[in-house]
Amino acid sequence: MTGHGAKFARKMEAAIAALVSRPSIEDAARTAGVAEKTLRRWMREPEFHTEYLRARRESVYQAVARMQQATGAAGLTMLKLMTDPNVPAAVRLRAAECVFDRAIKVIELEDVETRLAALEQAAAQSNPRHKATRVDEGHHQTCLAAGRINERDQQAAL
Repeated sequence: MTGHGAKFARKMEAAIAALVSRPSIEDAARTAGVAEKTLRRWMREPEFHTEYLRARRESVYQAVARMQQATGAAGLTMLKLMTDPNVPAAVRLRAAECVFDRAIKVIELEDVETRLAALEQAAAQSNPRHKATRVDEGHHQTCLAAGRINERDQQAAL
């Protein structure tokens, strides 16, 4: 029975990997070597569903990390378009707008982080037993990039 359980767990892991990488449930089931009906039943099981969501989240984090690694090239491209006199004026204008938009967003984020730090410090001072915690900046940036946090949500939290 132990061998069967290990094979079953491997099948579930393969199914989760297929769900994350394949375009449909049908294709994922075929790739994992299980019946579509079985895969759909597994997806309703809380433990499987939790692991599937974790795998999806990790996949998104990895994609965001790859995009973040390309920001230098993206910025350079934007600046080249903005300053090249041979590029149509509409493209140069749009590149300039993007530069301004990004610069403004960075300033807004810095302002929010400053306000958050001040609130955390005030909370820690008003209640010495309450240990204020700081949001991990890398995680925060990932959440912003993934669209899970936007400026309006940040302002509402403050």
